[in-house]
Amino acid sequence: MGQPLIAFSQQSAAHLLANYLSSQQIPASVVQHSAATDNNQFVVVIANAEQTERAQVIAEGFLKNPTDPKYQQAAWDNGKNVKLARTSSGFSLATILNDAKYAPFTSTIFVLCAVVYILSLLGLFAPIAEYLLMQPFSVLAENQQWWRLLGPAFIHFSILHIVFNLLWWAMLGAKIERTFGLSMLLIVFVVSAVVSNGAQALFSDPMSNNMFLFGGLSGVVYAVLGFVWWLGWLRPSWGLSLPNSIVGFMLVWLVLGYADILWVNMANAAHTAGLISGCLLAALLSLGSKKAS
Repeated sequence: MGQPLIAFSQQSAAHLLANYLSSQQIPASVVQHSAATDNNQFVVVIANAEQTERAQVIAEGFLKNPTDPKYQQAAWDNGKNVKLARTSSGFSLATILNDAKYAPFTSTIFVLCAVVYILSLLGLFAPIAEYLLMQPFSVLAENQQWWRLLGPAFIHFSILHIVFNLLWWAMLGAKIERTFGLSMLLIVFVVSAVVSNGAQALFSDPMSNNMFLFGGLSGVVYAVLGFVWWLGWLRPSWGLSLPNSIVGFMLVWLVLGYADILWVNMANAAHTAGLISGCLLAALLSLGSKKAS
């Protein structure tokens, strides 16, 4: 059965510690405590009780600085060695905020989008849009304002638009960041924002001022959805997964956008490109871990 070492309420934290212990030649696994009084407790169990003292020292170091890059590196190298129990993916506001609190990049993007939206409501939409909206590639090649490939991700046009995007970003982005670290989520964000905004520009007509009137974090949201979805399929032992109902809902929403029967204008190319980029990044990460093992 092994020797229980420490319990966490967050599955990803238990996963990180177990991976690091394994990388230090202390075989470890993660199991979900099934007692009714200890719901959602994830226990790190070491295989050899004789290694308990050394494992406790490592666990204490982890509790003092859980964001140390060495734990994220161990997750990359040894994630497949940890057996994680499947858990339901809660979507409560308290869970989202708690996750985001320990995911600084997720929180930063969340705050930036919120600030841009608030400033837009205060009458500053025009100067913000002038600086952030996407332009044709021919124009970007002349003015070198390549930040516009990311800029539209921070602009939202309605309260429903921004709430929908930020809730999904907070939940899924935090999952990725807490499991693989800030650098991995940064890669997913930048790649998916550039790809989705670029794709949407190819299928849109610019306004008279050579700018495209589209924006939102939706392309990135579909990317993190695809990333978590595919890793849940390719690498279930890494602890990232989504219920089929959520994946189905988002895919149906994508199809409805193409059907043009919704009350809002959908950036269909951005959504599709974002989803594909997220799935491909997950596949590359999975393939890379196989070659490294």
